[in-house]
Amino acid sequence: MRTALFTVIFLIIAYLSPLCAQNETVLSDSLKQKMPVIEYKFNAKHLILPASLITVGVVGTAIDGMNDFHLFSRKSDVKKIHLDDYMEWGMLGWVFVCDLMGKEKHNWVDQLCLVALAEGMNGLMVHGLKNWVNEPRPDGAPYSFPSGHTSNAFLGAHMAYKEFKDSSPILAYSGYAIAAFVAGSRLYNNRHWVADVVAGAGFGILSVELSYLIYFPIRNAIARRINRNVKNCPIVAAPVFSSNMAGFYLTYQF
Repeated sequence: MRTALFTVIFLIIAYLSPLCAQNETVLSDSLKQKMPVIEYKFNAKHLILPASLITVGVVGTAIDGMNDFHLFSRKSDVKKIHLDDYMEWGMLGWVFVCDLMGKEKHNWVDQLCLVALAEGMNGLMVHGLKNWVNEPRPDGAPYSFPSGHTSNAFLGAHMAYKEFKDSSPILAYSGYAIAAFVAGSRLYNNRHWVADVVAGAGFGILSVELSYLIYFPIRNAIARRINRNVKNCPIVAAPVFSSNMAGFYLTYQF
């Protein structure tokens, strides 16, 4: 939640601080460029998969006795896997790991904002439902539905998919295998029902799709404002970033 707040603050600062640097001889070529507008066309079909997963999870939880869909018999005592506790949060950075190995669609600053926004929405949805539904876990603990570990893992996996599906299919789909392992470990550890992890995967994917839908109109509005005022602003106080750098620029034109 703190990361999401910092993202909002960053966007507000950028919006109130138009970049007027094109006449400054001390700037490098990358800083002289206006903030680019990145068009993003939303496709409603992208919501079909997460909506389907969430629906299946809700139905499985609502119908008594259907939580596990009769797929397997659980053991009362298992040697628990603890790797999922680390992989849950590690997957939020998976897209940045993929950046080192392939050609991403957007720069790391945009990716960081997208991950933060997605995680903020994911946390609100998942933890809100956990407290509202209060479904008992297989081991008797509360707050089973939906799986937070699974939702975070699939959030990171789907973010990598969105960034690399056009340039590197291997990287694009690699995160899903890791996310599936996290989901399976939650079942093996008797911490979740099948319905929990299915819905969790849906919420993780949905959070990413919503973050792209919300972020780029805001970002582009900021970019257009910066570009409109680039010639008329004597004071410059703005975050500056490009594909290979990031920083903060401050100057006054006499």
